[in-house]
Amino acid sequence: MRNPVFDIENWREIAATLTQNKTRTFLTGFGIFWGTAMLALLLGGSDVIKGMMSRNFEGFATNVAVAFPGRTSKSYGGFNKGMTLDLNLTDIVNIRTAIPQIENSSTVNMLWVNALYGQKKSSAQLNGIEPGYARIFEPIIYAGRFINESDQASTRKVCVIGKKVADELFGSSEALGKEIDLNGIYYKVVGVVGQTSEINIGGSSMDESVYIPASSMRASYNLGSKVNMFMMTIVAGHSPSEYEQLIRRIVARNHPIAPDDRAALGFFDISEQFKMVDNLFSGITILALFVGLGTLLSGIVGIGNIMWIIVRERTHEIGIRRAIGAKPRDIIVQILSESMVLTTVAGFAGIVFAVAVLAAVEKGVGVPAQLPFATAGAILAAFLVLGTAAGIIPALKAMQIKPIEALNDK
Repeated sequence: MRNPVFDIENWREIAATLTQNKTRTFLTGFGIFWGTAMLALLLGGSDVIKGMMSRNFEGFATNVAVAFPGRTSKSYGGFNKGMTLDLNLTDIVNIRTAIPQIENSSTVNMLWVNALYGQKKSSAQLNGIEPGYARIFEPIIYAGRFINESDQASTRKVCVIGKKVADELFGSSEALGKEIDLNGIYYKVVGVVGQTSEINIGGSSMDESVYIPASSMRASYNLGSKVNMFMMTIVAGHSPSEYEQLIRRIVARNHPIAPDDRAALGFFDISEQFKMVDNLFSGITILALFVGLGTLLSGIVGIGNIMWIIVRERTHEIGIRRAIGAKPRDIIVQILSESMVLTTVAGFAGIVFAVAVLAAVEKGVGVPAQLPFATAGAILAAFLVLGTAAGIIPALKAMQIKPIEALNDK
């Protein structure tokens, strides 16, 4: 007897069996189609949500901490509570010396200014920063460059302006090499920058800001050693929060504040926010898998049911086959083949539908919404394996049918 797996007549019989009751086959196939599509859409959709949320943090290092002055909440050293702390360069030097795990860092001083070029004006936030700033909050460089080590060391009067500021001052004209007035002091434009994320430092995005060397800002605007903010990233394997208490003790030693006064110094570990987002992503993925697997199982149950009904309806036929010499293996392969065909066709259609929907979503929201080939293959393989498994019990039932009993079945 020919192998039923490679027997063309066997596959024609499978097609005839499945099309004999079109409504039942369609409903069962639709359950598989919908289960596959939902699982694929949920997994692909979770990546879309992750992409949209990640876009808000794009360009920003994930292991960042920011220290900034606060107000004392306790009286200490003869000073009343409510005193404003002034961070200074001595604090920054002490912190950098005590924590060799700092990878990148930058002091930040901020001042709102009117940027002038001829008769055009733009209100912007002026930021005095160190070169390490660009390795913490990576800008999009539209033209020129960012502040570098030489600018900082030489106290150069150069600036990098945000794209919005450039548009307001220069329109479509070239901004590089031009000098702009920042509250009465002129700086040469050496770069135009922007950002795609929603994060802002000090209340203004890069597109609305102007950047100059920290040394130039202290010299030009009489800031002395004052520091508005200190940003730092920690090397991999460590968290900024590990060093919070050490930083508080270092600052407390240089100022008349109580060592346990947490309000005196603000400390914000942005890496903790990234961890929360990662946990949210994990939860979304688990939820997608849970819902998708539930839908998958409902489709598998449908396959089992239709295979059971098919076996019951074909009892007489199976008895005849057994009587003329069909082996039990032939009967099992016949039933499982029908299950595999239904699962494969409906499952593949579900994958195609999900890919089409994700492609439309990607075009609409501008965030990659693709279903990886490996994921699609794994979903289809899971349905195929489970769908085949769902047909095993009906197949075994068919194998146990005795020819005499089957021939007498009506």
